[in-house]
Amino acid sequence: MDPSRLPAFLLRRGIKAAIVILAIIVSNFFLIHAAPGDPASVMAGQSGAADERYLAQLRTQFGLDKPLLEQLWIYVRGMLALDLGYSHRQQMGVAALIWQRLPPTLLLTGVAFALAISGGVTLGALAARRVGTWADSVITVIALTFYATPIFWVGLMLVLLFSVVLGWLPSFGMNSVGADLHGIAAVLDVGRHLILPALTLGLFYVAVYARLTRATMLEVADQDFVKTARAKGVPEGRILRRHVLRNALLPVITLAGIQAGQLIGGSILVETVFAWPGIGRLAFEALLARDYPVLLGVFFCTSAMVVIFNLFTDLLYAMVDPRVEVQG
Repeated sequence: MDPSRLPAFLLRRGIKAAIVILAIIVSNFFLIHAAPGDPASVMAGQSGAADERYLAQLRTQFGLDKPLLEQLWIYVRGMLALDLGYSHRQQMGVAALIWQRLPPTLLLTGVAFALAISGGVTLGALAARRVGTWADSVITVIALTFYATPIFWVGLMLVLLFSVVLGWLPSFGMNSVGADLHGIAAVLDVGRHLILPALTLGLFYVAVYARLTRATMLEVADQDFVKTARAKGVPEGRILRRHVLRNALLPVITLAGIQAGQLIGGSILVETVFAWPGIGRLAFEALLARDYPVLLGVFFCTSAMVVIFNLFTDLLYAMVDPRVEVQG
C-alpha cells in the first residue's frame, strides 16, 4: 500500500460515504412515515385522551401537521447540523439518548465480534488441517447447527440452561439490580451479564467464519505456491500459517467488514431477549411507540458505522495483502 495515495483514497471514499448515508437517511424517512399509525395517536392513547382536538395539538407540537417533504427538509437540515431531533417519549434529545445507549451495544457487539472471528478462524483452520477426519466432521456439524438455529432460540436455551437450571449466570440486564458495586467488582458484574448475550450473538457468526475459513484454506492449499513451498521442505506448520492461512484470511476479512455493521442490527433480538440496555433495544422500544426521531437517529448511527467499518476493511485488506493497492 502506497501511503501517498491514502489521502486521495480517503477523500473519495468520504464523498461516496456521505452520498450513501444521505440516500439512507431519505429512504428511511419515507419508509418510517409510510408505516401505519403516528406518534400523536400513540401518545394520545397512552394518556387516555384520544379526541381529535388533542391529536391536532400533538401533531402541531411535533411538526407532524406539515407536508411530508417539508418534514423531510427540516430533518435533513437538522442532520447536517448534527441535530438528531428530540424524543417525545423519552423527553430528551435523540443524540444524548443514543450516546447513552451506544456504549453497551458496542461492548456487546465488540465481544461477540471478537469471539466470532477468533473462534471461527480457529475452528475453520483446525477443520481444514484435519479434513476428512472425525474432528472435521464434528466441527462441520456444530457449525451448521448454529448457523441454522435462530438467534433468539439459542438465547432462550442458554438462559434456560445456565440461568434457570444451573443458576450460574444472570439472565437479563447489564448490572445486578440494587447492587452498589464499584471498581473491579462492577467490571466483573458486567462481565457476568455479558457472557450469555455475547455468546448468543457470536455463535451464529462463529459458524459462518468456520465454514468460510475451512473452504478457503482448502482452496489455497491446492495452489502452486503452496506446493512449491512444500517441495522446498518448508515445515508444514509454517506453510499453514504463512502461506495458506494468511491468504485464506482475505475473504474472511471482507466478510467481517460487511458483517461488523450487521452485528449492530442483529443485536436488536439479543438485546430484547436479555434486556440489554443498548441501541438495539432502544430501536425496538421506539418502533412500538412510533418515536420517529429515535428510529431515524438509530438508523443514521448504524449506517455510519457500516460505512466506517467498510472503509477500515479496505485499509486492512491492503495491509494484509501487499498486492492490493489503495486506489479508486
